[in-house]
Amino acid sequence: MIAKNSAKLNPKYRRKRTNARTMADVAFDAQKLAFAPFSFQAALALRDLGILSLLNQAPAADKELAQKTKLSLYAVQTLLENGVCLGLVQKTPAGLYDITKTGWFWLCDPMTRANADFVNDVCYLGMHSLQKSLKTGKPTGLKVFGKWKTVYEGLSKLPPKARKSWFTFDHFYSDIAFPEILPLVFSRGPRQIVDIGANTGKWAKKCLEYSPDVKITLVDLPGQLAVAKKNLKKFGARAAFWPANVLDPNAALPPKADAVLMSQFLDCFSEKQITDILKKVKKAAGPHTDIYILEPLWDRQEFAAAAYCLNHTSLYFTNIANGNSKMYAFEQLKNCIENAGLTLKETFNGVGRFAYTLLRCGKK
Repeated sequence: MIAKNSAKLNPKYRRKRTNARTMADVAFDAQKLAFAPFSFQAALALRDLGILSLLNQAPAADKELAQKTKLSLYAVQTLLENGVCLGLVQKTPAGLYDITKTGWFWLCDPMTRANADFVNDVCYLGMHSLQKSLKTGKPTGLKVFGKWKTVYEGLSKLPPKARKSWFTFDHFYSDIAFPEILPLVFSRGPRQIVDIGANTGKWAKKCLEYSPDVKITLVDLPGQLAVAKKNLKKFGARAAFWPANVLDPNAALPPKADAVLMSQFLDCFSEKQITDILKKVKKAAGPHTDIYILEPLWDRQEFAAAAYCLNHTSLYFTNIANGNSKMYAFEQLKNCIENAGLTLKETFNGVGRFAYTLLRCGKK
């Protein structure tokens, strides 16, 4: 089939016969994309229906797996055959099925599970309207959950499974960076911190535990702050709450803090919105306020897989979250900082296991 169709290819993609295998590989890559939704759901079924868990214990025959999972032999055989194609399962010389290293990763790796559950429970159904989102600049896929302008308005109202997967995904990445950024932020001795985009208060909790002298004001939408109040109740007056929509032109921010932190917050907005938010931060800041931005920048990643995941996450922002934000490159955020009239004073790359970048900014 490849040889038959190759005459229709652009000449620059034609290869000599010695490279026919390369063309076959290219064609296979294209077919993987064509069937990618099938592959994803088959992989989830292998995981969630217990087949990979059983194979992780010991190789087994298809009939044994059908008996233990209480699935039909047809269902088990169909999934196993696809599992072999996906590299999750392999056949042993004895004719049994066994889990592969990739299959083990799909089953056991916390990051892979967080990513897969987030894609399936939060993004999968809505992503069918991605092209409409790209054309309109609106999160058209969000309609599968409710009539909200952004996902953040409806976080507390998402179905339990989707809400759990959203927060697991969000916290998995941000929490890992916290231990490394705490010493960086507190090395400059802040006593009053403002946490913008505080969400459920996880970063604020780390700060309050790290320093018994620090006070922190959490800024977010009322729904998120309601959860944060419960989580930080034991800290009493050291934790204050400032309900605000940062996109509201009339919304003000807490003034003259020693430090302001925005952790995985600015990627929730367009470049223009980021610039406007930073202008608000600048207006509220004192002359010596340190303004910290923590983001996983896709062009500052050590591994190609990380950039791959981040760029695909941009599609979630396009289709589900708000329609106009993304995971940014370094220069894009730097331009927003400068356009807001702030100065980038320090850059810390490779922060945490997943190579976050911490930017320290301030007034000129």
